[in-house]
Amino acid sequence: MTKKGIAKLPIVMPNDKALEIFQLLSKVNRTIGRLKSEFCHSIVNDAIVSMFSLNESVQSTRIEGTQVTFTDMVEECENKNPSWERVEVNNYRKALHEGTASIKSGYPISTRLIKDLHQILMENARGTASSGGEFRKIQNFIGPNNKIEDAVYIPVAANEIEAYMENLDFFINSMPHSSFRKFNKADGFVFDEECDPIIKAAIIHAQFESIHPFLDGNGRLGRILIALTAIKEKLVDVPVFLVSEELEKERARYYDLLNGVRGDNPDWYSWLKFFITACGRMADSLLNKLENAEKLAVEGLKKCTLESERQIWLYTFSDPYTTSVRVAKKLNISPATARKGLAVLVEAGLLYTDESVKRNKKFRNYDLMRILT
Repeated sequence: MTKKGIAKLPIVMPNDKALEIFQLLSKVNRTIGRLKSEFCHSIVNDAIVSMFSLNESVQSTRIEGTQVTFTDMVEECENKNPSWERVEVNNYRKALHEGTASIKSGYPISTRLIKDLHQILMENARGTASSGGEFRKIQNFIGPNNKIEDAVYIPVAANEIEAYMENLDFFINSMPHSSFRKFNKADGFVFDEECDPIIKAAIIHAQFESIHPFLDGNGRLGRILIALTAIKEKLVDVPVFLVSEELEKERARYYDLLNGVRGDNPDWYSWLKFFITACGRMADSLLNKLENAEKLAVEGLKKCTLESERQIWLYTFSDPYTTSVRVAKKLNISPATARKGLAVLVEAGLLYTDESVKRNKKFRNYDLMRILT
């Protein structure tokens, strides 16, 4: 049965269901608090944030059907003629970076920012026939084919987008608005604009996806909004609230539960339960990766003698398949120092290089890549 439209925010849920959500949320919030703390004290935090954001960009675009992998992106980071799949991943990463910079500079998550990020996402990517940064002017739909009568979901009409996005805008920024729905206590528990940050991120994502304001790129931009909401709400200080990998693992369920919040009888309980559980798995996974990467970095530093060697070793945590040219440029050291330092790291067993290659030799931090993948 085709579902049509979505109610404006906030949402309401039976009290017993809301209690279950809060119980589930308590444990996940503790794990995310620990993740935030660990990032503050890690010697490889900046490098790992870079790698995590790349993986998020890969996983989010894979939900939309691309086949490029994290290893592909690391291996070909300087490809001068990237495929459309790599273009989409790079655009996602750039939009995530731009959005993070805006939020940390004090700007709100506004309709204007959302349009700017959409323009970045759509640059030279699929769907460029649709206007980047502009809301759709026509009705769209989600379904198995190009027939609206077979649609799984028909979003709000184009002439309603501005009103729905204004409602979402005020909800995101914790500001009361005349468009907010009113409930009686008997209706249940209201998750309003002051709700828990994880719940808020879940609601914002689902609502944006359901409004479907653009002709293309809604899914990717909706997942970027999750990461930006986490920063805005101070769940984390850096863009590591990256849940796309967990969503990609259960893509069919993800889409089904998103569709469940739409229409006349929305099931927000199932969506929130799924999202919070996915966030818990994400936090556990990121903590494990961060702890192992930190351990690897510390063990490697023990094998370094010179400061230049230590700098090069830590640099490979942001560029695991690097070259002497990139090392020299990024660390502002001479090419000879870069080559010598890399050779020392290879000799120490920290990096691998194919000695038969004579030009543009790559130095690979395989131990780190095993941790990250």
